[in-house]
Amino acid sequence: MRVYILSRNKELYSTKRLVEAGEQRGWDIKVIDYLKCAIEIMKGELKVNYQGKELPAPDAIIPRIGASRTFYGTAMVRHFEMMDTFSTSGNLAIKRSRDKLRSLQVLSKFGVDMPKTIFASNKSNAKDVIELSGGAPLVLKILEGTQGVGVVLVDSEKAAKSVLDAFYGMEVNLLVQEYIEEAGGADIRALVVGGEVVGAMKRQGAEGDFRSNLHQGGSATAYKLNRKEKATALAAAKAMGLGVCGVDMIPSARGPLVMEVNSSPGLEGIEKSTGLDIAGKIIDYIEKNVTPRCPDNPTKKRKIKRDNIGA
Repeated sequence: MRVYILSRNKELYSTKRLVEAGEQRGWDIKVIDYLKCAIEIMKGELKVNYQGKELPAPDAIIPRIGASRTFYGTAMVRHFEMMDTFSTSGNLAIKRSRDKLRSLQVLSKFGVDMPKTIFASNKSNAKDVIELSGGAPLVLKILEGTQGVGVVLVDSEKAAKSVLDAFYGMEVNLLVQEYIEEAGGADIRALVVGGEVVGAMKRQGAEGDFRSNLHQGGSATAYKLNRKEKATALAAAKAMGLGVCGVDMIPSARGPLVMEVNSSPGLEGIEKSTGLDIAGKIIDYIEKNVTPRCPDNPTKKRKIKRDNIGA
């Protein structure tokens, strides 16, 4: 089995673990920096060149696309898909998950619960936005933010109006969400692979910080999902069309609420907190869905399950 991991850094924990898991199966698994790839498009023929040499067509790819490189990275994923290569997450699904507003719209359409969210143009009246969202305290999220950066908690309507006016004045796109006080700065991440929850952890924000992101100093412990949390995680992954993802949920009085669905979830936090071999589960998923190319005819077309959700 020939598999490429599309990652810019082969030293990252997640990338190294995926390489180890693939090599344990005897696979030819390589890390490919997708920014160093060039694609060739000709009549009836698609190729990928890497550092000046043509890449042999792989059986599967594992996209680990950085948020700042979504356009180029998903273009590369799409090119491999059109070469009849299996991808653990399709290019459309990755793009959908990276757009916070679009992903919430999709989740809502599929009946997945989430905190009430308001999106309005930067010319909107801040007072109206605050009222629509249910009043302070509120969480403000910059659409382009990642890993907890660009997330602000405001505890009064006066403060909310000041922050909204400031951001709107800078023409920054914002989501305004209700604050779930009972969560106590904690959230739950469930790892979904191939329509199955393969592990979960509870993340607790650092003291005095309502954000639970590990990159912001939060801590993680193994967690057993209840029935509703598991169903919510699976519904969110299915709605987004992602074969591999991390579903971030926040506990509330009305049940689990989905905050985000991450198309390139880190493996370090969940593997170390749970002791589970999540990388191996991803390799299992590929093995169940891919028939290796015939060495005598590597360009022979194969039936590949594709992401066909258009939202």
